[in-house]
Amino acid sequence: MLKAETIVYPVHNGLYVNLTNRCSCACTFCIRQTATGVGKNGEGADNVLWLEHEPSFEEVMEAFDKQDMSAYEEVVFCGFGEPTCAFETLKQVAAEVKRRYDMPVRVNTNGQGSLINRRDIAPEFEGIVDTVSISLNTPNADEYHELVRSKFGDAAFQGMLDFAREVRKYVPNVIMTTVETTISHEDEAKCQAICDELGVHYRIRAWVD
Repeated sequence: MLKAETIVYPVHNGLYVNLTNRCSCACTFCIRQTATGVGKNGEGADNVLWLEHEPSFEEVMEAFDKQDMSAYEEVVFCGFGEPTCAFETLKQVAAEVKRRYDMPVRVNTNGQGSLINRRDIAPEFEGIVDTVSISLNTPNADEYHELVRSKFGDAAFQGMLDFAREVRKYVPNVIMTTVETTISHEDEAKCQAICDELGVHYRIRAWVD
């Protein structure tokens, strides 16, 4: 397997942070099955995102130091793994990004962070994260389990919903997403109803984002 130490990489107008290759899921649709990374415009494999080792806080900030931060509109925790698997580093980096650059911070997550860390991590997002984007994927718990194949089994779907409900208390913008064309319009309406009940936004996103 081709590996590198790509810690930060540009996608669209954001600087993305690749903290870990660990994940609680083995999603049937995961890009990791068909690519080694993503390109500047969100496609291809310009950046190899399989890590030689998980970067420390100091290594992540050194990677930031090499960037022209004025070229980016936000910092996004989203790499070849679930960022909350490296939650302590995520918190340190997010706080330092706020302190040093005063930039918007987004976390793209499968929503299983509280299960992963064995505690309610939602309050720890307060003040350091502006947007949390959670992959809902489907409104159906059984289909969700078949799609994401979480190590938490049947607990994963409810755990993801519980995290969404809690984190909205501490983060200004919480979004749950599905991918266009992957579910029916009827299921999209059901996803909208779930998001309405949780008090979060619903977004149907492009296949590559």
